[in-house]
Amino acid sequence: MPARVAFFEVEPWEEAYIEGHLDGKFEFAFFTEPLTVDTVELAKGFDVISPFIYSDIDKSVIEQLPDLKMIATRSTGFDHIDLTVCAAGGIEISNVPFYGENTVAEHTFALILALSRKILPSVERTRRGNFDLAGLRGFDLKGRTIGVVGAGSIGQHVIRMAHGFEMNVVVFDVRRDELLAKNLDFKYEDLDELLRISDVISLHAPYNPHTHHMINRRNIHGMKRGAILINTSRGGLVETSALVEGLQNGILNGVGLDVIEEEGLIKEERQLLSHEYTHEKLRIALETHMLLFRDDVIITPHNAFNSTEAVQRILDTTMANIIAFIEGRPQNTVLQAA
Repeated sequence: MPARVAFFEVEPWEEAYIEGHLDGKFEFAFFTEPLTVDTVELAKGFDVISPFIYSDIDKSVIEQLPDLKMIATRSTGFDHIDLTVCAAGGIEISNVPFYGENTVAEHTFALILALSRKILPSVERTRRGNFDLAGLRGFDLKGRTIGVVGAGSIGQHVIRMAHGFEMNVVVFDVRRDELLAKNLDFKYEDLDELLRISDVISLHAPYNPHTHHMINRRNIHGMKRGAILINTSRGGLVETSALVEGLQNGILNGVGLDVIEEEGLIKEERQLLSHEYTHEKLRIALETHMLLFRDDVIITPHNAFNSTEAVQRILDTTMANIIAFIEGRPQNTVLQAA
């Protein structure tokens, strides 16, 4: 019998694209909902599930899926999946390690340029028929220092683009590759020094217990005064209250965020009445709300990856991962079954 595959968080065009490329090889089901404990019944009986980042595949979900053999997440990150429980159950996990390196890097520079040249207030003012230049003076990127936190595939694209703007580049990464530094013409610094000397700080680190709140209320005061901070990686890297404090005290000149701490909590206002809202989550949500209406803050809705080319690469890689698993030659494995 053909393998049964369930795709969650799927848009209509994605369903058509997948069926067009895998027709006849598998038995499919497509769901617009994320996979959670509330929707787990939909996933029962499937050999493979393919979620995106808003699914919450924890122990309570996995224990109800005895037929599950593989999770093919359509993302680079996999913090929405309980790896420990999957390992115990012999469930293999694959991800999409490379799909939007240039895409996210381009969005990063879109945020940098929008802040450095005050694009949003310029557009909004002009739309009101006001062509006054007062308060709209920006600054050149040429000759400025950009601090790149995380020199993985996305960070490396950012470094290359920064050189195109004739910026100086410093990098913080837990793994130092001096050959890479030589080839891409940058200098490694520890995090505190990077924050002290950088005019632009761009975050491209994974989220884990070691990187939680790596930008926080302590080290925000060590930043170069007037710097701008960009986060297109994971919201939990930055303590929201540190951003509020940094902006209110004039430490930060601007903030560009494609991800926010506890993102997704306020899709509907009635969620505020849910028992799941702790006081801490509510505080973060309200602080984020404060940031939304500042002229020196730009927040985009986790959209950095979202180009036509990148989302197609996500599907192509996911389908290849599923085929490789079924054929007994797994690839892009985060967790490989014994």
